[in-house]
Amino acid sequence: MVTRLNEIKFIDELDIKNKVVFIRCDFNVPLKDGKITDPTRIESALETIKYALGEEAKVVLGSHLGRPKGKYVKELSLLPVADYLVKALKRDVLLTDKPNSNALRKMIEDMKSNQVILLENLRYESFEKKNNLQFAQNLASHFDVYINDAFGTSHRAHASTVGIPKFMKEKGAGFLIKRELEKFNHMLENPESPFIAVLGGAKVSGKIGVIENLMDIVDTIIIGGAMANTFMVAKGYDMGKSLVEEDAIEVAKLILSKAKRNNVEFLLPVDFIAADKFSLDAKYDNYTIDNFPKDRMALDIGEKTVDIYRKVLLAAKTVFWNGPMGVFELEPFAQGTLSIAVAITKSEAYSVVGGGDSVAAINHIGLADKINHVSTGGGASLEYIEGKELPALTALKS
Repeated sequence: MVTRLNEIKFIDELDIKNKVVFIRCDFNVPLKDGKITDPTRIESALETIKYALGEEAKVVLGSHLGRPKGKYVKELSLLPVADYLVKALKRDVLLTDKPNSNALRKMIEDMKSNQVILLENLRYESFEKKNNLQFAQNLASHFDVYINDAFGTSHRAHASTVGIPKFMKEKGAGFLIKRELEKFNHMLENPESPFIAVLGGAKVSGKIGVIENLMDIVDTIIIGGAMANTFMVAKGYDMGKSLVEEDAIEVAKLILSKAKRNNVEFLLPVDFIAADKFSLDAKYDNYTIDNFPKDRMALDIGEKTVDIYRKVLLAAKTVFWNGPMGVFELEPFAQGTLSIAVAITKSEAYSVVGGGDSVAAINHIGLADKINHVSTGGGASLEYIEGKELPALTALKS
């Protein structure tokens, strides 16, 4: 079930001039030694934030970071995000001491035109994940307008995504969510054939609904990553020491049967790069599926598979990609994922990359600008393609 753009108001359709506007962002960025290693999620939110500032709104931002489990964790403070925003917005950013700070109302009243308020990590408060309505109402009481621009968390029914909107008369979405909906809806409702879905990653179980929903609209499904191992075992092959999701083998068999009934081409690897261990210094080689060693584990798709997949993708007109073809974090096993990325960008296809490690791979080789849409939502994008209603989007409709 897609969300129609006319079901939601967007920030440029609301009167926010001189109003106190709360923008729920997704600043869940990767950190190393207190430094942001990839600011993509912050950069993606800037258009909406700058629009609100241009309307002379008093802007209050909120986000979670990591999994502090309802407690203060110094390493998960949004201070690095605040520092980044100071430079990106060229104005002061006031970070509250905690998400539901008692000083927030006074801070808002005293705000100057060159200031923005950032609430400290929303998940420092256990009420956030529990969608506690008292917590949500308390926060909502400070704001005139609610804007959600955190597509990556829109599949979560938390206080800041579902609770606060219940108490807000004026609410809507930001430009990031608008862009996500436009791109996904175009792909799902108006795909040009051949439509190819490329699915990788570790688990079949996490993508059952996605695969089944895609079978009604795609021409071909390409499988890679560790999830391919489970399908190979379902077909009767021995995958040696490879990671196999044993309790998903029967499901894999059903998926293969459904693909055959639906006349959907279901491509699995014909060879693998397999190693004696999961390590940079592992001994590895290319093995066909009929000659897979019992003492090796598959860590990437093989050379023949890459060639087959590349040819299919070069002829595609629509492509959706989610999940790596192998352990691309380790250089010896990255070629499959990188080859798929290059093939997609060289095709004439309308291409959508659905979050997570696929985005990391695209960014790693500097090809993000050659993809029609790189989604900011991993789990959210998958649930949207699966046809599920995303709670945070539903909260904006009522």
